[in-house]
Amino acid sequence: MKTAEKKHSILNYLSEHHIRAAIFDLDGTLLDNNPYHLISWLEYLKEKNIHITQEEFDRNMSGRTNKDAIEYIFQRKMDDGEIRRITEEKEEVYRRIYKPHIRPINGLLPLLNVLKAAGINMAIATSGIQPNIDFMFEHVPIKPYFSAVVNSSHIKEGKPHPEIYITTAGLLGIPPQECVVFEDSIPGVTSALRAGMRVIAITTTLKANAFSGVDLAISDYRRLF
Repeated sequence: MKTAEKKHSILNYLSEHHIRAAIFDLDGTLLDNNPYHLISWLEYLKEKNIHITQEEFDRNMSGRTNKDAIEYIFQRKMDDGEIRRITEEKEEVYRRIYKPHIRPINGLLPLLNVLKAAGINMAIATSGIQPNIDFMFEHVPIKPYFSAVVNSSHIKEGKPHPEIYITTAGLLGIPPQECVVFEDSIPGVTSALRAGMRVIAITTTLKANAFSGVDLAISDYRRLF
């Protein structure tokens, strides 16, 4: 018989660790969409006769900026114009493929309501691009919960560098040690830990034993109630 996943009290967690802010990654953390990013990459690259595996995607692309992912795929440095063109082409494919399936991760909306009622500041820190953020907000009504949204255009160094989380904490005006980050990728978890923040991992992309240094690893947000 499969053992039921343990539930945790998010309010107890916030109090125990003196948390004043919650910062969410987007892909795989607000939306369970990483399989659709891989599918869209495969479709986009088909005519270029390039194939990537699930392992390559998880190890070298998931959680990283489009620039880092693209330069990994094509195995060369590219200028900003070329990166922008490929990004826009691929992300159009992603939005078309994912649109019929888009929905928040189970338990997200109740969690956001609990955090709001507890006076917790909330932000998004994603390696993604603004059109994909707008796409999410168009289909999932969560924009009012977030007082700051940081994307890849706001930083010079992508995850696992801590810049994106340090930047986000600065915008919120809250010390990193009083922030908890929700992440699904190794680069994202590493970024948050290097920024001095606590981390709860979401196992939409990787199994719980893939993460080290996190406080919790949960399958979805229903585990926090």
